Amino acid sequence: MAHYSDINRLNWNDRTAVHAKSAFYNIEAFLAGENSLPELDREELGDVAGLSMLHLQCHFGKDSLSWARMGARVTGVDFSDEVIDLARSLNTQLGLDARFIRSDIYNAAETLQGEQFDIVYTSYGVLCWLPDLKGWADLIGAALKPGGTFYMAESHPLAGIFEAQNDRLEMRYPYFDNEALRCESATTYTGDPDVLEHPVTYQWQHTLGDIVSALAGAGLTLEFLHEHPFTEYNAFPGTMIQDERGKWRLRENNCLPLLFSIKAVKR
Repeated sequence: MAHYSDINRLNWNDRTAVHAKSAFYNIEAFLAGENSLPELDREELGDVAGLSMLHLQCHFGKDSLSWARMGARVTGVDFSDEVIDLARSLNTQLGLDARFIRSDIYNAAETLQGEQFDIVYTSYGVLCWLPDLKGWADLIGAALKPGGTFYMAESHPLAGIFEAQNDRLEMRYPYFDNEALRCESATTYTGDPDVLEHPVTYQWQHTLGDIVSALAGAGLTLEFLHEHPFTEYNAFPGTMIQDERGKWRLRENNCLPLLFSIKAVKR
C-alpha cells in the first residue's frame, strides 16, 4: 500500500502546478472572494462559525479556506507536498489562520497526536484514492469529539462503474471490486493540456455498503444518507447538461444516482 501511495503522491505533486493555473479551479476568483464550496455542502452541514474542523484530503485548500472564511477553525490534511505548500501560501495571502499538515491519511492520527475536532469533513473525489476504508473511518472516529459531526459529499459508487464513450454511458468497471485499479493519464481532469511527468495512479472502488459500514464500525451514527441525480462538475463529458442551478445532470435517462452525501455523529 505504501508503494501505491508513493506513486499517487508523485502524480498529485505533478497536478498541483496544473491545477494552480487552471480555469477549472480559478484561484484568482477565489482570492477575490469567491466561495468554492458547493451549495449542497453548505446547506447540509450548516453553520460552522466558531467550530473546529478537520478537512481530510484537502487538496490545495480552497474548500478548507472557504470554511475558514465562514468562521471555522480549520486544519487541512493531504499527502501531497506540493498541495500543502500551495495551501499554506493561499492561507497567508488571505490572512486566515487555517493550518495545513502534510500527512498520509493512515498516519494522520499519529501526526495529530490525539487532537479532536467538532467536525470532520471530506468531499468530492476522495474515496477512490483510499485502499482501506476501515483505517479511514477509524481516523474519523478518533478525530471527532464526542457528539462531533462527520460530513461528506462524494461521487456515487454506482456512477463509478460507467465511462462516457461516444456521447453515451457504457458500463466499464465492476461495482464489487476491491483490487487496485491501475490508471494512466497524461493529463489531469481539469482539461488542461499540460503533460504530467508521472501519469500512473492506483485507485479503488468502494460500494455504498462498504462506506456506511466502515463509518458505523468506527462508532458513528448516521443522521442521513442522501442520493442525488446530479454532480458538481461535468463527470461524463458528452452525456450531461447543466441546469439552472449549475448542477450537471445526465442529458438522457437521468435515473442514476451520481452523488451521495452523508452526515453522521460520533456516539
